[in-house]
Amino acid sequence: MSGAPRRRPLGVVTRGTTNPNRLRRVDNWIVATCADRLRAAADPLVVDLGYGATPVTAVELRARLAAGVRRDVRLVGLEIDPARVAAATPAADPPGLTFARGGFELAGLRPVLVRALNVLRQYDESEVPDAWRTMTAALAPGGALVEGTCDELGRLASWLLVDVDGPRTLTLAAKLTTLGSPAELAERLPKALIHRNVPGEAVHDLIRALDDAWHAAAPYATFGPRQRWLRAVGRLRDDGWPVLDGPRRWRHGELTLRWPLP
Repeated sequence: MSGAPRRRPLGVVTRGTTNPNRLRRVDNWIVATCADRLRAAADPLVVDLGYGATPVTAVELRARLAAGVRRDVRLVGLEIDPARVAAATPAADPPGLTFARGGFELAGLRPVLVRALNVLRQYDESEVPDAWRTMTAALAPGGALVEGTCDELGRLASWLLVDVDGPRTLTLAAKLTTLGSPAELAERLPKALIHRNVPGEAVHDLIRALDDAWHAAAPYATFGPRQRWLRAVGRLRDDGWPVLDGPRRWRHGELTLRWPLP
């Protein structure tokens, strides 16, 4: 007896570059921000889409979720390239960590959360909305997609939290000890925004306002980059930007704003 034919994975193979701890910033944000979704789920399933040539960041995400949210979390790493799935299999630890072939259709899974970092960067901006819709349509009720990009070492990153109704928040994150200026974050905006960093666009105004606040907070650099960042983000909030969270998250070099921006 044969079952129904399996749907062909949607998408193209990414470059696959990755490094240990490259996604630590987004992982820590997920643990802090998305924990309630996973704790409330009957099946705490997470998909790491496009984990790359090695499974290291998928292994790290599962470990961080198990330690910080719930021990029975299940993570499935999905890759379109079957060779990458085969290479990752020795790192599997079922049922908590497995690997399979899949793309934007999420291999028929119904996860509570999807992390897709550095996946859409190689696509055309016009392709992003369809990719979002395909992924969010496969989510479990109340699920969310975390989609964005970062540099090779994970020192600069940004991501959007997306649900079935579209983007909900935008987060910018940086390693403060190596940050020269928040303007550097413009190069690591999500694909949906990176080409909109031009005058007249809200994200351009945001980057400029954050950069101005950072430079205005230069006297606080005496007390370290963290204090300077805290002062800059606080000024951004005081100026009316829809800044979420508070100093407890800001101190990690994060800035999360409600989306869409005004």
